[in-house]
Amino acid sequence: MTTWYTSEHEWISVEGDIGTVGITPYAAEKLGDVVFVDLPAVGKQVKKGGDMAVVESVKAASDVYAPVSGEVIEANGVLADKPETVNADAEGAGWFCKLKIAAKADLDGLMDKAAYTAFCESQ
Repeated sequence: MTTWYTSEHEWISVEGDIGTVGITPYAAEKLGDVVFVDLPAVGKQVKKGGDMAVVESVKAASDVYAPVSGEVIEANGVLADKPETVNADAEGAGWFCKLKIAAKADLDGLMDKAAYTAFCESQ
């Protein structure tokens, strides 16, 4: 499994043609306490860079963008009752959805962990 990162602070862990997507711990920290997550419906087609979900915190509501194009095949129902899971474990139990990736080429241009860490340090 390989994990990639976007400049908008989303992550995607890829295994085969399935990607698990969420926001990074950096994003969760910047948002503050997450109070609601509006997840995409199973079956929704998302486009790379397009709106995929919304995360609301005590500070603000933020769009979550799809790191790749594909079809939503699963949404993390735990977040409906426990949105704070995003803050507690952003790259683990706080994942948002799973996508069937339309084209692996969409991963081109995403950052690996080292590049993303450097990106955050430059912010």
